[in-house]
Amino acid sequence: MKFINYLFFLITFSIVIGCSNSDYKEEKKTILPDNFVITGEVLGAANQPIFLEALSSRGTIKLAETTTEVDGSFILKGNIKGLGLYQLTVGTTGNKSIPLTLSPKERISIHANYVSFERLPIIKGANWCPIITEYMRLFNDFAMKQTALASNSSLTKEEQLNQFFELRKPLDFFAKTTMLKEPSNPASIVLSTSMTPAMGFENWDKSNLDVLNKVSLAFKKKYPSSPITRSMIMQVNQITDGLHQYEGAKSGIIYAPEIALPNPDGQVVKLSSLKGKVVLLDFWASWCGPCRKENPNVLALYKKYSSKGFTVFSVSLDSDKEAWKRAIKADGLQWSGHVSDLQQWNTPLTKIYNFNSIPHTVLIDKSGQVVGVNLRGQVLEQKIQLLTK
Repeated sequence: MKFINYLFFLITFSIVIGCSNSDYKEEKKTILPDNFVITGEVLGAANQPIFLEALSSRGTIKLAETTTEVDGSFILKGNIKGLGLYQLTVGTTGNKSIPLTLSPKERISIHANYVSFERLPIIKGANWCPIITEYMRLFNDFAMKQTALASNSSLTKEEQLNQFFELRKPLDFFAKTTMLKEPSNPASIVLSTSMTPAMGFENWDKSNLDVLNKVSLAFKKKYPSSPITRSMIMQVNQITDGLHQYEGAKSGIIYAPEIALPNPDGQVVKLSSLKGKVVLLDFWASWCGPCRKENPNVLALYKKYSSKGFTVFSVSLDSDKEAWKRAIKADGLQWSGHVSDLQQWNTPLTKIYNFNSIPHTVLIDKSGQVVGVNLRGQVLEQKIQLLTK
């Protein structure tokens, strides 16, 4: 596998995606004005196609294309919807690509040699360009040393792994220090690949999670409506959950995966915001007869123990928002923790929490640990009594 392909795999895997197919669907019907320009030269790439693509969850979407001149120079113009992760590709082999964290109105220049285009380009024109240029240089050094390490048959697997992490240190140090210095820099989209547990949590530095969290908060402040911001926040939540599950598996403790969904007013509410309370996580729906019959029992427990640190976090599997809101009111569900993605059984939470019928409940203690599933009646109340003492 070529080095840059491996880099793009990490980027698309860990960052999730910076746009979706729907972001560009309408542009096929309408010619939009150019809002970015990429110029440059690729020595040794005469009369070669060069094009910009957006990375999406369903693959790549070509946004602009041109052909290099005899001397390898080119001018590429097009339209992008906003800040995102894009890739510039030259030639027809498919492995000559570099990552660009473009924003509208930017004018970028690329200078490279065709042979090393995907490894050692010089990118200029925006505040993220020198960072990406240096990161790719460091990644190239790491990749070359890693190749030599992999061919060293005299080392044991454990020795190879230890040396692998040593070889990564300059790359990871650059990524971490740069992200902490300027977390909202678009280059952080690419640098964050060095902070993710791509090889699992066993040898992962947990302080990386603090870096990723700082970056996601900085993006939320500077780019509040960007899809890349939502992807970063989702990534931090997924890594946090994964770390909890990993630590729980080692200690025998299972923590409840994070849930962050809109309430009826459209405000995102997190399950983790209730940490410090005993929580009954209740999956239900307005159309679910058994759920509606169980609601009075849940309400009675809430009224009896809410003053002692007990609450309910209800996740609806509705698709009709108004029906959901009417059911909350009709059943007198007084707690504030009501959320839904309105995807009914298409919600990913069915897989995350491993259930295929509702009502489904998960009892969570004050530390966020799962202490019971589908408890009912006296057994549930006794458990709540014990946890709220």
